[in-house]
Amino acid sequence: MDDHLLGWLRTLDEDRLARVLTNRQDAIAAPWPRRLESLAQRLTNGFAVMEAMRSLPQPCLELAQTCLVLDSPTVPALADFLDATADDVRHWLDGLYDHALAWPDRDGHIHLAEAVSRWWTAPLGLGEPLDHYLNSWTISNDTLRLLSRNLGLPPHGNRRRTISRVAEVLGDATRLTGLLSSAPAGTRQFLEEFAWDGPLRDVDGNRFVLPGTPERWAADHGLLYRPNWHVAEMPREVALSLRGPDYHPPFTPVAPEIPGIPVDPEEVDHLMTLAAPHLVERCAALLDNTAKTPLPLLKTGGVGVREVRRLAKETGCDEDEARLLLEICAVARLLALDDKSGGMVPTDRFDRWRLDEGSARLRVLLSAWWRMERSSLRKIDGKYPTALGDEQSGAAIARVRRAVVQVLCSLPSGIAFAERGALVRAVHWHAPLLDQALLAECAPAVLDEARLLGVLANNALTDLGRALAGLAGKAGDENDDCVPVVEHDPGLVEVSTRALASVRRSALFGPDLTAVVTGPPSAELAALLDRSADRESRGAASVWRFSAESVRRALDDGYDCDELLEELASVGAIPQPLEYLVRDVARRHGEVTVTTVGCIVQASDPGLLAEIAGHRRLSRLGLRLLAPTVLVSSAPAERTLALLRENGYAPVTVADTGEVEIRRRTRVEEPQNGKLILLPGGQVAELPPPYVLTEPTPDPHEHAKRLVTAHESVEVGARTWAVIGRTATRLPTAQQSLLGFVVDRGVRAGIRLTDGLTATISHGELRAGVLDAWCEEAGDYLEFPLAEIVEVRATF
Repeated sequence: MDDHLLGWLRTLDEDRLARVLTNRQDAIAAPWPRRLESLAQRLTNGFAVMEAMRSLPQPCLELAQTCLVLDSPTVPALADFLDATADDVRHWLDGLYDHALAWPDRDGHIHLAEAVSRWWTAPLGLGEPLDHYLNSWTISNDTLRLLSRNLGLPPHGNRRRTISRVAEVLGDATRLTGLLSSAPAGTRQFLEEFAWDGPLRDVDGNRFVLPGTPERWAADHGLLYRPNWHVAEMPREVALSLRGPDYHPPFTPVAPEIPGIPVDPEEVDHLMTLAAPHLVERCAALLDNTAKTPLPLLKTGGVGVREVRRLAKETGCDEDEARLLLEICAVARLLALDDKSGGMVPTDRFDRWRLDEGSARLRVLLSAWWRMERSSLRKIDGKYPTALGDEQSGAAIARVRRAVVQVLCSLPSGIAFAERGALVRAVHWHAPLLDQALLAECAPAVLDEARLLGVLANNALTDLGRALAGLAGKAGDENDDCVPVVEHDPGLVEVSTRALASVRRSALFGPDLTAVVTGPPSAELAALLDRSADRESRGAASVWRFSAESVRRALDDGYDCDELLEELASVGAIPQPLEYLVRDVARRHGEVTVTTVGCIVQASDPGLLAEIAGHRRLSRLGLRLLAPTVLVSSAPAERTLALLRENGYAPVTVADTGEVEIRRRTRVEEPQNGKLILLPGGQVAELPPPYVLTEPTPDPHEHAKRLVTAHESVEVGARTWAVIGRTATRLPTAQQSLLGFVVDRGVRAGIRLTDGLTATISHGELRAGVLDAWCEEAGDYLEFPLAEIVEVRATF
């Protein structure tokens, strides 16, 4: 924990602290910090700091690099070094302050979080300060005296004073210029390569030991240092002196302009309403196709080009759509590998997805695309990568996608970007830590994907895209099964519902046994027509054709004649030829029957089988006598065996080979029906499987108020063990010690109270004989009387 950060946090009011917590919600994740000391520790966590830096624009990071270079950065010093106005510097410094990546002290000096420096090994292309090299154990006092003589300095004095004199000479551009006037030819050009393209460069180590060479002269005068034989590096002060007094680090406080062209907002909205239902419909068609024909995977992983093309042809998609929808469905867990079939097949989640309303299905697909860590339409060397194959860039691709959409969202409504290169430059300004090569490679693919999904139309962001852009911080990652925050966001719900409002829910039936839908069909209409007819075309108008085979398929799925005609009549007027076709197929349907048999019961005594078939308690098995010695049961073998044994018979199983099979059973414990949890206020409730308890969404303003008004803990530190030993008398010594670690070190532990209630706790504090600790089951801090805790156990 940084003491300067803690001191700065104590000076903030509620509104300013809330700004910090809004930008750094990782710091108020459960269990919420109750003290500014705990908050400061979280804010300086290395991984959290580096993740927060990804959201900063270029000017903030340029200021951070400059602060790392200056000895005592202040607003005037930064403005002078950057050749910028103090107002611009203050404005972008506020961005660093609001993310707790930098903070000022009382004297105006700016401090950076320690982890910020880990992002740049050489900020502004500059090396370590000169005293870093001169204080090294490799520099002896004799070497330091020799360096002083070479620079024309008195060799006597203590080590610290000598280092200060050397740094003063080498950090002065005028004195360094005079020093270089006596250097061997080519020395200045050689050193400027280090100053501008360093600080670390490969060298010929042999030239550092040859008298008269620029390398030897530079080393003898403290301008270069070698960590090993073939590598040299230049100190920061020397590089700045060589760059000259006119050098100013890059600082771009104004974002690059994106040339825009006006577009009709109504047309953009109309294209969105065409693309959204098209997306849902094609996705359902693709998954239905994989249910019939599992998608095989290549030996190297992924789906081959031939399979993608086959799938596109059979579902009416183009190849790009098929690739994109395959990967979206895999991320949404609608499609998964089935070991039995050896290919990709729809999951149980698909059955639930297709029963949802259209807008909910659309949001599932958009949420999956928003967190997808692969680029479906990116070309590498002119070729698409394998669909559902390995993607090495991973999360970086998802960050590129969200950055592109967020920059597009900054354009006013009704304005489309006119130049892709300018858009990429603007994205780099807003997210400079993205890999530039990956950004240039993936940006066109992101735009193509967005068009197919209805997120982009006529190069302008639609309302679906604007709703997604506001959810960048809540996108989740590809490993999440779902992201309820995105899928149930009120703004996205409203837009997705409107995007599907223009779908057609009626069809025109023709006497030539066709059905035509002029416009995007609703998912329900498309499903009805797909079940009873064959689709012939897609596009602005979709056409289905009825045939004897398609009607039989609908009857096989469970329709009867009248029900099918009733549903078709609900979406349009049925012509007489279609009605005749349906009734004719229905008349012949079922002429041949096939019965499913659960198992077979055999016995040599026909009387015994007749008795079993007539037993009232066995009626639930649906027994039927096929022959004097053969019964069939509609129940599976294990269920039939169990009921026969319950009613006094002694059956045995017979294997497929006809031999009697005796299997030794192992005991399997029945799963519990639910789980008791502790709710705030001490209430107990039972959750059914799968025991999902959603954590409350942190409110930055509420937490800021709580932190500002929080007081120090009453009983902490050295008194912890004494208080626990005196109050928690029901616990043995070892468990008292474990409870002490919950208080002093915030470890997790399970406790049980006298009434049998159990809880998993951490981050405890002692207050007047009670333990105030975070309860994972309740999702809040609760108080537990120490005298009523009867057991403490370690939890991992």
